[in-house]
Amino acid sequence: MKNYNDAVPTMKGNRLFRKITAVFTALLILLGLVFFLIASRFSTSYYTTAHQQLYGDLAQHLATFTQPLKNGKPDTAVTHDIIHSTMVANPSVEVYLLDTAGNIIDYVVPDKTVQIRRVDLAKVKQWLTAKEGEQPLGDNPKQPDEPGIFSAAPVYEAGRVTGYVYAVLASEKQNKILHSLNNHLFLRLSGYIFFTALLAAFVIGVVTFFMMTNSFSKIAGVVRRFKEGDYSARIEEGAKGDLGMLGATFNEMADVIVDNFDKLAATDKFRQELIANISHDLRTPLSIMQGYVETMMMKKGALSETDQEKYLAVVHDNTKKLSGLVEQLFQYAKLESNLVSPQKEAFLISELASDILMAYELKAAERKICLHMEAPTNLPAVFGDIALTERVFQNLLDNAFKFTPGGGSITIHLSETPTGICVQVIDTGIGIAPEEQSYVFERYKQLDKHNASKNGMGIGLAIVKKILELHQTSIEVSSELGKGTTFQFLLPVVG
Repeated sequence: MKNYNDAVPTMKGNRLFRKITAVFTALLILLGLVFFLIASRFSTSYYTTAHQQLYGDLAQHLATFTQPLKNGKPDTAVTHDIIHSTMVANPSVEVYLLDTAGNIIDYVVPDKTVQIRRVDLAKVKQWLTAKEGEQPLGDNPKQPDEPGIFSAAPVYEAGRVTGYVYAVLASEKQNKILHSLNNHLFLRLSGYIFFTALLAAFVIGVVTFFMMTNSFSKIAGVVRRFKEGDYSARIEEGAKGDLGMLGATFNEMADVIVDNFDKLAATDKFRQELIANISHDLRTPLSIMQGYVETMMMKKGALSETDQEKYLAVVHDNTKKLSGLVEQLFQYAKLESNLVSPQKEAFLISELASDILMAYELKAAERKICLHMEAPTNLPAVFGDIALTERVFQNLLDNAFKFTPGGGSITIHLSETPTGICVQVIDTGIGIAPEEQSYVFERYKQLDKHNASKNGMGIGLAIVKKILELHQTSIEVSSELGKGTTFQFLLPVVG
């Protein structure tokens, strides 16, 4: 099964390779055809330009040295021999004499081959004024549908133009011969160049595509392994460009997924522990309440009024404890779900701390614990949520009472610092071992295993940490076994 799975990405990669190769080959053929057309056009243009520059002054030479017109009429005796000799020496040339209107008045070619008797004189004048290399094509009397290259020159008599020498530089016969030769040469040259370039591009393209698709196949194999449960599968680093970015992105994604798996596993473990903790902590007061209520129901009138009051007091105390546990769970659930938004305002933290200590005086007196506050006068107001800050004090004091034996002391110490008001809750309790101090703010963490049932579920300090995080601050703990514990946090002052 393993070998089959490993082969699947390779098959897909080869299929991709074949598709890319087919598209690439078709593209090369298309480019070859485009090259053929462009090269053909430039070849013709090259031939025309070269012929124009080689024989462009022929008409001027004939007009200057032969004097082909007399009184505006062709001098047949003189010009026919010269023009004929010129056409014999250079068969590619056909010479015509024009009057001032562009009409053909003389030539030395078979009369039946001349198809038109007049050429466009505007082209002649344009040719005479054009720069070298920019001369236009003109009429070809023997092939009126195919404009050709020509040479032209005015003929002067007594200082005035009486006509023009008009030489077509590419005769019909020459065009046929050169066209045939040019096509043959061009086909061979284009074929060699095209197929050489095609072969080179094909080899380079195929090798490149094979390397690319091979990399894709490897990546697909790693992804398949990861999909099938091998969460350690990672794409090898080293590739550059988009493939390197793809590999790095997959590796980062895989790390995030594995990390989320770990978090889910930890959350599931926590959920199981939570259910067990809640069941235990809620079952204890419920069992006590149930036991006393059942006793009262069974004995009914046999119980004295004193015993009834005692039993009801026990039920009431456990009801309060149960209510407190449920309220803590509810409060922490809201904080965990980000459903609590602090309503910040300015208030005097010294007054809040003093009021809270007053509420704990009766409890302190029963336990013979000394409560007091140390704070300088005229402390500036802090900026925060009063109700949430009060809950922080209550949870810290409840925690201090749990672990401070009778005859001990609990102190709230306030001091001003450059960054805000420093709040310290100091007790002389049993202290926390150094290795356990980093766990005190974990939810449902019970450090005092022996008194876990009476101390609650251990989320009071977790609630404190969450509330202070909403105020963009943190809480620190310092403790020494047998000497006590200090919790410290900072609140900003009103700016």
